[in-house]
Amino acid sequence: MRDLSRRDLLRATAVGAGAIALPGVMAGSSAVAADGPPVDDSYPPATLTGRIVRPQSPDYAEASIGWDELFVRYPLVIVFAQETQDVVNALTWARQHDVALRVRSGRHSLEGWSNVDNGLVIDVSELKDVHIDTATRTAKLGAGLNQSEAITALGEYDLAATTGTEGTVGLSGATLGGGFGFLTRYLGMACDNLIGAEIVVAAGANGARVLEVDPWNHADLLWALRGAGNGNFGIVTSLTYQVAPLESVAYLQATWSGLDDLHDVFDTWQRVAPFTDPRLGSQVEIHPTEILVFGVLAEGSEAEVRRLLEPLLSIGNPEVSVQIGGWSETYAGFQVPNDEEPAKWKFFSQFTREPFPTRAISIVREFMEKAPSPDSNFFTQAFGRGAQRQEPFGGSAFPHRDALFYSEPGAGWGTRGEPDSGDAITPIAQTWIAEFSQALRPYVDGAYVNVPNIGMAEWEEAYWGRNFPRLRKIKAKYDPHNVFQYEQSIPPATH
Repeated sequence: MRDLSRRDLLRATAVGAGAIALPGVMAGSSAVAADGPPVDDSYPPATLTGRIVRPQSPDYAEASIGWDELFVRYPLVIVFAQETQDVVNALTWARQHDVALRVRSGRHSLEGWSNVDNGLVIDVSELKDVHIDTATRTAKLGAGLNQSEAITALGEYDLAATTGTEGTVGLSGATLGGGFGFLTRYLGMACDNLIGAEIVVAAGANGARVLEVDPWNHADLLWALRGAGNGNFGIVTSLTYQVAPLESVAYLQATWSGLDDLHDVFDTWQRVAPFTDPRLGSQVEIHPTEILVFGVLAEGSEAEVRRLLEPLLSIGNPEVSVQIGGWSETYAGFQVPNDEEPAKWKFFSQFTREPFPTRAISIVREFMEKAPSPDSNFFTQAFGRGAQRQEPFGGSAFPHRDALFYSEPGAGWGTRGEPDSGDAITPIAQTWIAEFSQALRPYVDGAYVNVPNIGMAEWEEAYWGRNFPRLRKIKAKYDPHNVFQYEQSIPPATH
């Protein structure tokens, strides 16, 4: 691969704001034409179109930074697609110039893999079209929507689909890795609600094309996109969901000060929350100085949600609040603005199929008592008996449906916009996560591809289990040249 140096980038100052000039590339007033390497006859020289940001652009710093500021990359150029054709052009251009590329939507790649030094970032975050058909209860949503935007759009029609808890996370990224949250036990995984997609894939020796995917067209690719679609097979530009009516929810939050009640709270939660009414989604967050339990009961009342969680609420003396309202308004109410969150984060994902014994709960308490920062936490999501146990029509690549619950230790530190802030904490936080996750290994298995474990051995099986060989075959079919690759991407099968 030809290395396009920073000096090459700085030579691009003579071209317009929407274009970038490189050696072997002809610059126009608003796009770039390639005249370098020989091209396939069916794919003429490509032009970069869309909103183009380069190192000399005044908004380059903002455009290149991700949510997790632990990772800083300096891409050659960032293309913010305004329509699907911009994605086609960018992918073709990258292939014709042998330039590394990454795909980005919500910028929440937790190991920084949606960005790349000296390469092309194809950003779909400005593809925000919304088309909702209330008669068929389907919604075609642009891949650039974040989860809050999608929930708000659906909420205008009292409709919903499963999403994760963090509103600024990209909808497409969350869905393509599986996607779970408060509605998982009620409506299944986010990827289970995915019934179609528009995706740009590599074509020929150096081109790109658009595929419309649904259960009857490229059904194998739809299966793969449901749980393994992030940056592996192509660039998704829109997603079509089967959505469900949801007029209101009962949202409960209980808070215990300190960690003295941790054993009783956690043990009761893991024996109640995964087995109760599937309308109830529940999470536990353990912080250094408090325990939080959250519950969302679809189409429920305050009395119902309190009754379902009574075994928990009777422990100690928690502060309890309940809110009744539409899902989109409720969801917006518990979001934390990005600029109020720590700048740097580290997580480790894991699933559990048997209740934590006393020793495992004690490990959680021991590590939380020596957490590296006030924003460190241990997060869980109830699975158990719920809609997520049933695969959608056509199946999916997500393999962890039988989990009792999901969990992850996480550490956050540093101040946003201050690149060197918290540097002294970084090695301490990374060591804490590594030791915490290792201490829990006897009690957990598997991992969640949306929260990647970079140092994990046999990550392929951890993310996708027995589905991995099939995923490799699908990769060989749709991306035989391995155009879409990163540190833990799926390699194509070789035979």
